[in-house]
Amino acid sequence: MKERSPICLFTYNRLEETKQTVKALKANFLATESELFIFSDGPKNSNAKRNVTQVRNFLKTIDGFRRVHIYESSVNQGLAKSIISGVNMMFENYETVIVLEDDLITTPNFLDFMNHALDYYKTHKFIYTINGYSPLIKGLNDDHFYLHSRSFPWGWATWKNRWDLRFFNKIEIESYLKKHPHALKYFEQGIGEDAGAMLVKTLKGTISSWYIRWVFGNFIERKKSVFPVLSKVQNIGDSEDATHYNGGISAYKFKIDESLKRSFSFENTVELQPADKRFLKYFTKKYKLIHRLRLLTTIDGSRKIYKELQAKVLG
Repeated sequence: MKERSPICLFTYNRLEETKQTVKALKANFLATESELFIFSDGPKNSNAKRNVTQVRNFLKTIDGFRRVHIYESSVNQGLAKSIISGVNMMFENYETVIVLEDDLITTPNFLDFMNHALDYYKTHKFIYTINGYSPLIKGLNDDHFYLHSRSFPWGWATWKNRWDLRFFNKIEIESYLKKHPHALKYFEQGIGEDAGAMLVKTLKGTISSWYIRWVFGNFIERKKSVFPVLSKVQNIGDSEDATHYNGGISAYKFKIDESLKRSFSFENTVELQPADKRFLKYFTKKYKLIHRLRLLTTIDGSRKIYKELQAKVLG
């Protein structure tokens, strides 16, 4: 049997979403051939302890994989530290890793796609990650793939030799920005309108994002990320039915892969131009505003807008 890339699943206190994530992952064609490593973050406070305990009780019942390993943190690390330390640990023994969070529904061929892409691009050093999720890009054939400098944190994979810890070093990032005063401008032009502010907030500690540091480091090295035209992942984190729905609204459009194909022709890969509006529009304030205005025309949409505003007011 061919060795499959290990899967890392990062969980916290969302039981129902975690159950859905595991159910879909377990339905993957390669699930029984894959090892699953689960990292359970510790509770932030006494209120979160009950939910974290419920999640951990469920995690102990998971089967359907080659092996299941569970790592429970006694303290709350937060997602950024959890992912960085968890992936670091995986690369002590493995050359590749597939990473998921606890609010992602994968297609049955998600693991096939990830493993095949990791193998195909393993010698392409300018590729830094494989994405399972893909925003809809019009004008591309469903069986094609595309490259862009930005990646998505919703189901991704990478190699040990592309996981550079310098990318997460805030001091090094700040030093680079001081030496290159126009870097943030170029970063926004190439990655998205939201990218500069997200990076600055991370450096100031206002938010904690491993992702934007990862993207920035690879952007300045001119590396690319691989996307399928048909998404292999659906994010349920902004679902109103989610146990810990926080009011956030996703404006991304996507087309889910329902083909169940298990082989992929990566020769059919096109590189999007850095300023391709089909991709970058999703990260503009204008696009997000228009999306919310359209939501206001429906009862369910208006309810989402209200909950988003309520979450912002309550902090």
